[in-house]
Amino acid sequence: MTSEAIIGRRVLAIGGADRASFLQGLVTNDVNRLTQDGILYAALLSPQGKYLADFFLVQDNERILLDVAEPLADGLAKRLSMYRLRADVTIEESGLTLTRGLGVPPEGAFADPRSPELGWRLYTSDGPLEDCVDWDAIRVENCIPESCIELVPNETYILEADFERLHGVDFRKGCYVGQEVTARMKHKTELRKGFVTVAVEGRAPVGTEILAAGKPAGTLFTQSGTKAIAYLRFDRAAGEMQAGDATVNWQNE
Repeated sequence: MTSEAIIGRRVLAIGGADRASFLQGLVTNDVNRLTQDGILYAALLSPQGKYLADFFLVQDNERILLDVAEPLADGLAKRLSMYRLRADVTIEESGLTLTRGLGVPPEGAFADPRSPELGWRLYTSDGPLEDCVDWDAIRVENCIPESCIELVPNETYILEADFERLHGVDFRKGCYVGQEVTARMKHKTELRKGFVTVAVEGRAPVGTEILAAGKPAGTLFTQSGTKAIAYLRFDRAAGEMQAGDATVNWQNE
């Protein structure tokens, strides 16, 4: 997949009396904040601390909406059902669609919790409105990784994907799946890899290996103009690097 524009979204509905406590014990963010903020960005991790899916949780009266990338929706619903056990929780289609935009938000819209640059999100039963925004350009400029492009199930670690900056993880909320590994990465190690915005000349497919002095130094992902999101090994990423036919440069500030 090379562009967010071709990745659809599914909006599931989490219902039942135990919906909030159920999600609270599983996801990376503090679900209790939904009553105040209305929307949260979060992820579900494997027990080994690796990313499985990222999504938005939205307060919607007696249910919580879960806005997730279409390719991840069925697997996420299945995994949540496995964790449900005897909890009073339902997982079903919401019947709603997502519209995104910039500028003055319409009534009922929520500010995207990852960054003010990402505008607003609106959930309605009327179908999506026309969207002419170049979201890839905004993501690249602000180094915001996207589901099924930079964020790869069973490979990505959310701290390397800068989930703390994107308000997608809460280190004070208590236990959740993968919490021990994530907390250890936060407090006991220095990150040696991660996503950054790089300068790029030429074009290369998403997933192209980046080489520095002939050695593997990372992976090139979404490109927009003369910039791109790359996943780099910080100890090797220096000087002019190659990604297929593209030339990559990164200024470590």
